Amino acid sequence: MGSSCPPSDDLSVMVLASDLGIDARPFLSKQQDTEIEEQEQEQWHDCAQYLSPDEDFSDLDSLQFFCLQGFDKSGNRIFRLVGKYFPAPVVGGERLKKYIFHKICSELPDGPFCIVYMHTCVQKEDNYPGFTILRWIYEELPSRIKNRLQIMYFIHPGLWSRLAFATVGRFFLSGGLYWKIKYVSRLQYLWSDIKKGETEIPEFVQNHDNVLEHRPLTDYGIEPDHLHLPEVPNMAYSFGRHDGNWGSREFMR
Repeated sequence: MGSSCPPSDDLSVMVLASDLGIDARPFLSKQQDTEIEEQEQEQWHDCAQYLSPDEDFSDLDSLQFFCLQGFDKSGNRIFRLVGKYFPAPVVGGERLKKYIFHKICSELPDGPFCIVYMHTCVQKEDNYPGFTILRWIYEELPSRIKNRLQIMYFIHPGLWSRLAFATVGRFFLSGGLYWKIKYVSRLQYLWSDIKKGETEIPEFVQNHDNVLEHRPLTDYGIEPDHLHLPEVPNMAYSFGRHDGNWGSREFMR
């Protein structure tokens, strides 16, 4: 009753038993290897644009304001950043960005890292590149490097730095960086996270820390010590303005 189709040599069918399993791991492993190679090429491309062999950073290297030193107790490599060593008036934002990217891409090995930033004795006119520039540099970092940054130890922040990061920082810093900042008001608190000797502490940082031990309110601008004379009695300066005000009131009467 029904018509049969003529045989064709172009079509071949293979029937497998339902319980016959095929190991797909060789195919998956090959695909994973390809993805890893593509990621490595992409990562290298991110850093290659900042590794300029013709760029000379010897002048900035000699200042030692940004260098790789030791590990913290969590196993993170340490980038030490000394604010006072940075000559802000003579180094522009673009060159600073190239230098930081160059240091990270050429010296930082794989794995997590942290930043120990020493804000000690930083002057806005002499050592501070500007909040906008710092944010721009961080945001320009490849995402894989930002993810590897685990924590930023902010040593001797002071009152104004705390206020700036607590207010403006919430809006201008990405959430990832904002919550990675850990304020360290004294060096003794740093040793709970970093073993002594892992990173070099400049002498002026240690001297300032000793001043703060005797004058803790200096952190908050209440007892400014412009001459760095810890032996001067605290009370004389603290109440000097109030004595003058009281005297002027008596004179007005």
